[in-house]
Amino acid sequence: MKILIAGFQHETNTFAPTKASYQSFIQGEGFPPMAHGDDVLKLRDVNVPIGGFVQWAEAEDHELIPVIWAGASASAHVTQDAYERIAGAIVDRVRAGGFDAIYLDLHGAMVAEHLDDGEGELLARVRGIVGDAMPLVVSLDLHANVTARMVDLADALVAYRTYPHVDMAETGLRAAHLLALRIEHGVPFKRAMRRVPFLIPVNGMCTLVEPARGMYGMLETLEKEVVSLSFAPGFPASDFDECGPVLWGYALDQQAADEAVDALFSTLVDDEARWDVPFLSPDEAAREAIDASRDATKPVIVADTQDNPGVGGDSNTMGMVRALLRHDARDAAVGIIWDEKAAHAAHRAGVGARITLALGGGSNVPGDSPLEGEFEVEYLSDGRFRFDGPMLNGMSGELGPTACLRIGGVRIAVSSIKMQVFDRNLFRAAGIEPERMKILVNKSSVHFRADFEPIAERVLVAKAPGPMAADPADLPWRNLDARMRVRPLGPTLSELRASAA
Repeated sequence: MKILIAGFQHETNTFAPTKASYQSFIQGEGFPPMAHGDDVLKLRDVNVPIGGFVQWAEAEDHELIPVIWAGASASAHVTQDAYERIAGAIVDRVRAGGFDAIYLDLHGAMVAEHLDDGEGELLARVRGIVGDAMPLVVSLDLHANVTARMVDLADALVAYRTYPHVDMAETGLRAAHLLALRIEHGVPFKRAMRRVPFLIPVNGMCTLVEPARGMYGMLETLEKEVVSLSFAPGFPASDFDECGPVLWGYALDQQAADEAVDALFSTLVDDEARWDVPFLSPDEAAREAIDASRDATKPVIVADTQDNPGVGGDSNTMGMVRALLRHDARDAAVGIIWDEKAAHAAHRAGVGARITLALGGGSNVPGDSPLEGEFEVEYLSDGRFRFDGPMLNGMSGELGPTACLRIGGVRIAVSSIKMQVFDRNLFRAAGIEPERMKILVNKSSVHFRADFEPIAERVLVAKAPGPMAADPADLPWRNLDARMRVRPLGPTLSELRASAA
């Protein structure tokens, strides 16, 4: 076959402070940088979905027509300019024709400045050109907000099953097998879809622990009787009517599809209370981390989850830094703080210098502000590194001019490019050996666990001020379906509005 392939990934937090520009996608911001044409094929050995698909296609001797691959760190809306330039490149190549099937590597939670359902719109534009008969399969992130439009327009959607996302390339391979089966079958699969009636906090979706681990185990067992099953717990910070968890599946007959999806749905809603998550305040997290680290042989790790750039934070709030300083933490490290001005000031001053800065605090989050003080410049680098952890193993990364600034007993890794801490080498780019620290504060929610849990004494989750509300009930929803419960066992949006009236 000749298969057209392309990728366009963005997870949109409509409440976040910073939008995703075209330049964001050029840089990648923790994703591979934008690739065009045959350069897309170089992703074959990277743990992203299109990498798994390319490996399968080349092994099966199919001809690939690569268009573009573009991803950017989670943030507020994708700008209209960025969306239209990237989606336009895909649609223009689709219009040129000359292929037998299409594979798209999408996220599933993209909101642009001018439209709510970024993926549904892209699929509609593609279908409008190729018609209903063209086989079209799509891989999605576990955090996709799957819309009815997406399900209707694709022959098959398949989502990751791990969070941290260590199975991204594997998901691309599953998409490839679905494409092959769709072509062998000759007609579209029967499909079933159920929307879950409550939002799930991001921290409650980790598949290393229950209940998510058991849910995906059940999914894989039930999948033996059908073609494919997927569960996307959703991204609970995209303010549009179809935000939330979705279960869906495909089978060769409708009853089998319905029964498998209904079984998953019943288990999920019966266990609703288990999907809730407890959080610590910054001071509670600092005290617990200091106490636990005294006799520990490994670092205690604190997830600064509400400023996670992987879900729309700007990675520059100072709540956890201030808490560590208040409680006189020692041998602590915080990373990565995105503050280009501070990083360049450190480079101008040089290693060993003491500089006065107003560090971070640039997200205009209530309860947060820059940390003013004198810092010692302990280390400087160009910010280039390699990912050695499980998620993007082997890929190169770049943080721009990077520095380690020390204040009291706290070392702070400061970068010029925003990136979530899901690999230990981000700390090493700032001269910090994470294994030698007593306490590590990571600007991440769950992804860090893939590389950091093996070295962790304990993992704590802190709810310091930040742009991404860890509890979706804390968000000022306007466009969410009013029947949706804003957290497990919580009120619906309409009930919340009534109580506030």
